[in-house]
Amino acid sequence: MSSTPGFSLQVTVYLNPDDVPKFLEHIKPAYDAVVAEPECQFFEVYQLQEEPGTLHWVEDWNATTDWFMKEQITKPYYKDYLAATESMFVKPREFKIYNRLGSSFYTAKQ
Repeated sequence: MSSTPGFSLQVTVYLNPDDVPKFLEHIKPAYDAVVAEPECQFFEVYQLQEEPGTLHWVEDWNATTDWFMKEQITKPYYKDYLAATESMFVKPREFKIYNRLGSSFYTAKQ
């Protein structure tokens, strides 16, 4: 078990490739708000090369998952993002939460 609080939230969404630019336009305000949160350590969005409608992102948080569910995920900018994008999903989004193992297995380079 980690003595260092933190976790990684990994999300995958499935879109029609033609909807990707519109999706990115709608997620950008939420992305900007999330990276401004002091507990957010990292946020990067990826696109699957073989399936351009599949986007995946990783958010690393220096907090507990309980805090995230009570304090973070309830922020209004998530509601705006979801209202604008959920109809674009061609299948349900997937998400996983991974707990940090600790400082022995953490390296960040600038």
